[in-house]
Amino acid sequence: MRQLLFNLTFGGLLAFSFNTHAALSDITQIYQQTPAVHGFNVCVGGGCAEVKNVSLTDAEWRIVTDIFTHAGQTNAEQERGLIALAVGAMEKIVGDETDTATDRAGTFGNSNYPGQLDCNDEAINSTTYMRLMRQNRLIKLHEVEDMRTRNFFFSGWPHSTAVIHEVATGNRFAVDSWFYDNGFPATVVPFSKWKSGYIPADSPVLKK
Repeated sequence: MRQLLFNLTFGGLLAFSFNTHAALSDITQIYQQTPAVHGFNVCVGGGCAEVKNVSLTDAEWRIVTDIFTHAGQTNAEQERGLIALAVGAMEKIVGDETDTATDRAGTFGNSNYPGQLDCNDEAINSTTYMRLMRQNRLIKLHEVEDMRTRNFFFSGWPHSTAVIHEVATGNRFAVDSWFYDNGFPATVVPFSKWKSGYIPADSPVLKK
């Protein structure tokens, strides 16, 4: 809980410049939810300014489950690749239902576009999506952690991500869906690499 409060009050400074009316109690509640396929909450509007409830149909959920089941038996590295694809698939499904399908990569310069999410929205939602996958035994070789933030004040703008760790080794990985437009696979890299300021070379964020 202490890490969550740090992320949402201090580490989330950039996100909350988008909309300062989000209630910390509401954000904490959505972050701590136990999601279910037929009912879970997501953050939208920048800094979780608005919370929307989503219910997936069986057909929509099958899009996600097929990503894992069609791959067959996988190792941890392969599972991370499937997680990246599945987070992107969830973004697309949820985007169509919450009017966030037009979400563009990054935050700067996008605030006037409808459906725009910021990094805290993305980190909280990706965490929710992966918890849903883990609960349904789609993710088997990783555990889902709390979101984390980098570059707090002294070294640049703060930026948040969802995080997982490999069960067998404890190695941690950032699962960041902020670097690309809605529906693209999430970026999954070692957490230490992400923490150092990593941005994918082909991310539209670098062109803004």
